[in-house]
Amino acid sequence: MIEVKVPTVGESITSGILGVWNKPDGTYVKAGDPIFEIETDKVTSEVVAESAGLLKHLAKEGDTVKIGQVVASIDETAVAPAPAEGSKEETKKANGAAEKTAPRAEASAAVAAPAARGKSADALSPAVRYQTAEKGIDPASISGTGKDGRILKGDVLAAADGGSKPAASAPAPAPKAKGERTSRKKMTPLRQKIAARLLSAQQETAHLTTFNEVDLSAIMALRSKFQDRFVKKHEIKLGFMSFFVKAVVHALHVVPGINSRIDGEEVVQNHFYDIGVAISTEKGLMVPVLRDADELSFAGVEKAIGAYAKKARDGKITMSDLDGGVFTITNGGTFGSLLSTPILNPPQCAILGMHTIQERPVAINGRVEIRPMMYVALTYDHRIVDGKEAVTFLVAIKEVIENPGAVLLEL
Repeated sequence: MIEVKVPTVGESITSGILGVWNKPDGTYVKAGDPIFEIETDKVTSEVVAESAGLLKHLAKEGDTVKIGQVVASIDETAVAPAPAEGSKEETKKANGAAEKTAPRAEASAAVAAPAARGKSADALSPAVRYQTAEKGIDPASISGTGKDGRILKGDVLAAADGGSKPAASAPAPAPKAKGERTSRKKMTPLRQKIAARLLSAQQETAHLTTFNEVDLSAIMALRSKFQDRFVKKHEIKLGFMSFFVKAVVHALHVVPGINSRIDGEEVVQNHFYDIGVAISTEKGLMVPVLRDADELSFAGVEKAIGAYAKKARDGKITMSDLDGGVFTITNGGTFGSLLSTPILNPPQCAILGMHTIQERPVAINGRVEIRPMMYVALTYDHRIVDGKEAVTFLVAIKEVIENPGAVLLEL
């Protein structure tokens, strides 16, 4: 009998919440099968079976569990179930030719998506197969956000919450009882941590925000001219974020005081450029860090951000991805924000907020022209950063964005 324990997911993390069982109680699992997820105040980690056997749950979904706690067992002596005689019949079910219902355990092991859209059962991960069966969702009705349209677990959860709907019409939900005007649910550890950090940042720093606006005409022209060649060579699109990462690195060289933090009564000056890029996930905001961003090419930045975004969607972000970072960039423009005041990401002393691109009339050499403009905001800790430094920093950002050739020429 093998004990399945909650693994260590970070030096400072002592407990978490058992988020979801990917394998039902009493299921025969294979080595490497994902069996449950542990949610902590920083990351969500997937735990896989170390060996094959019969799985027995010793904790429930939503339970608070400690690191090292035994939450399940696997009986290695159990014999793997033989293929069912009705396997042909189940294949017909997967193709929509047989009855429409099946027992939960049977469905979780054998559910298959229709061939339409190329969403075969083999293309679905075990977690996705279980979730679609558990929630009664036809995979063919879900728009996958993974590579090549692959369905991720987050896509299934989004569909269950009201995004994509099953192909077959479902009965209308029963009306809520009269007077049921509110509902409650416990905050996830990650959301609790985000709330605590944001409140702490507001209370413990002398935060102030300064603004500027940038003209993205030059960047858009570069992207339009070289996008096809860039994609062909690097197999990834040239986005806006790589320009802003490069602009931030340049500005940190111009104003090194912003690349620092407070430690007690001392100011710690950083001499490296690990830049955090905020990524929104269904579980909350995460800030993975681009290590030594000053040494990355444009393609290197784009690939690193793309890899982090995929890990975030798949729930694979680790503590090492989030640790450190000397400065953060957050892009509220992704959701249509025109202007905002971002909150500091302690112990960093500044954060840059990007916003939506909007065509506006601007004065150019005495003439009015329509240009793609973006407001940028810098929130900084006034205890160690003065207004002059903050404004100089934003001006340096503006110069690089409006004259991107200066980056290539190291000017």
